[in-house]
Amino acid sequence: MAAAVAASEPAALRCDRVSRQSLLVLLTALSWCWLLAHAQRPVDTPSEYAHSIRIDGDVILGGLFPVHSRGERGVACGELKKEKGIHRLEAMLFAIDLINKDPELLPNVTLGARILDTCSRDTYALEQSLTFVQALIERDGSDVRCANGDPPIFTKPDKIVGVIGAAASSVSIMVANILRLFKIPQISYASTAPDLSDNTRYDFFSRVVPPDSYQAQAMLDIVTAMGWNYVSTLASEGSYGESGVEAFVQISREIGGVCIAQSLKIPREPKSGEFFKIIDRLMETPNARAIIMFANEDDIRRVLDAARRRNHTGHFLWVGSDSWGSKISPVVGQEDVAEGAITILPKRASVDAFDRYFKSRSLSNNRRNVWFAEFWEENFNCKLGMHGKRPGSPKKCTGLEKVGRDSTYEQEGKVQFVMDAVYAMAHALHRMHKDLCFGYPGLCPRMSSINGKELLGYIRAVNFNGTAGTPVVFNENGDAPGRYDIFQYQMNNKSAAEYKVIGHWSNKLHLNSFPKCL
Repeated sequence: MAAAVAASEPAALRCDRVSRQSLLVLLTALSWCWLLAHAQRPVDTPSEYAHSIRIDGDVILGGLFPVHSRGERGVACGELKKEKGIHRLEAMLFAIDLINKDPELLPNVTLGARILDTCSRDTYALEQSLTFVQALIERDGSDVRCANGDPPIFTKPDKIVGVIGAAASSVSIMVANILRLFKIPQISYASTAPDLSDNTRYDFFSRVVPPDSYQAQAMLDIVTAMGWNYVSTLASEGSYGESGVEAFVQISREIGGVCIAQSLKIPREPKSGEFFKIIDRLMETPNARAIIMFANEDDIRRVLDAARRRNHTGHFLWVGSDSWGSKISPVVGQEDVAEGAITILPKRASVDAFDRYFKSRSLSNNRRNVWFAEFWEENFNCKLGMHGKRPGSPKKCTGLEKVGRDSTYEQEGKVQFVMDAVYAMAHALHRMHKDLCFGYPGLCPRMSSINGKELLGYIRAVNFNGTAGTPVVFNENGDAPGRYDIFQYQMNNKSAAEYKVIGHWSNKLHLNSFPKCL
């Protein structure tokens, strides 16, 4: 009879069940290893949370941020990321503070957080995200004894109801595969790879930024408006670059009118002279002057540098994706070769309230952020005591330094989206509470153990004005609508280069002024 039932079960469901069971076995084994290794540790040892932020609450949200860059030579984590790491995670903390103070949103329910560092590496992030599913693994300690013969005392892991993050698409893809098995909804503030729109594979994944398929359409509309019908594409190796170019090529084939001369890829670890070779290859089809770029900012900088060194300034017509956007770092020192570039960026706004919040942070009032001391040293180029992270720093930190006064400060571009992601989760929980608890103050019994599949339905149904005043909504695949500003890098009247907004895209292209051509 059991065999007959198994045979009749749909293959996809059976595979999902088997993979879930296999993962449960793996996670349980990892948990046992952790337990045996920590059997003599006291229950509340601070070192357990030394590499994460933990804030108590009635409902706990997970957070994934690239606090550090990818390490080298076998080291997991590298340098601190002040903006993409610290600014973004502080945006999550700030949003939680605002929600917890709001008498109209989740009244009598306190949001907490467990925030982890991905170190900009997908495999490391996967290992870290196992923390989010610990509470869903049952532990049997009947056969385990401490060194003194006593039975083990298990610390109760936080029950994570939803996760904010990750940033890089490759990290979100890796983490989404784990979270979906445990039915934990995830909302990203920065991952734009088209692959994540596949609701059959990433059904618990949503995002408050538009997928690159919209961006590819916007870039094709720009190319068409400029009358360029013969172009080349250039992508950084990885899910972002390759899937972005793939979407552009596919849409251009479907619509017609634009031919692709060459599609080149920048290796993840380029060898010496690689960028000169790329420029030489592009010059093999000199009539394809327009170059469609889905590349990271470091690769953009080196491509521009190689074009300048090969004396091709003014030849190429660059069309850059949101990884270029309005960033200064790729064009510093090579403004002449970048002049005329048309770039794209999701429509966003600076959050003034966050600026006031972040500038008020200090060592004394921000102890909840375990990485803030490291940020302090990095930001003010000073050393904190004997155990500071910057042993070579010439001066000691006084603790009286002030962000924005004693250091430069500019809000990181994804702060708005981090806050929108947290608010989307809060609005979903609020609606769920109204439907299930009927005015009950705090969490009612029906929400004592939140059903992830049910919460996902509420997330997909949210519709509210975000921090920029624009609606936060999701389609059936969990994608946000495509809204972009179009920039051109132009020389101003003072012979200095700057990015100027020349239009916007929302389902179709709207140009305020026709781009200057070289």
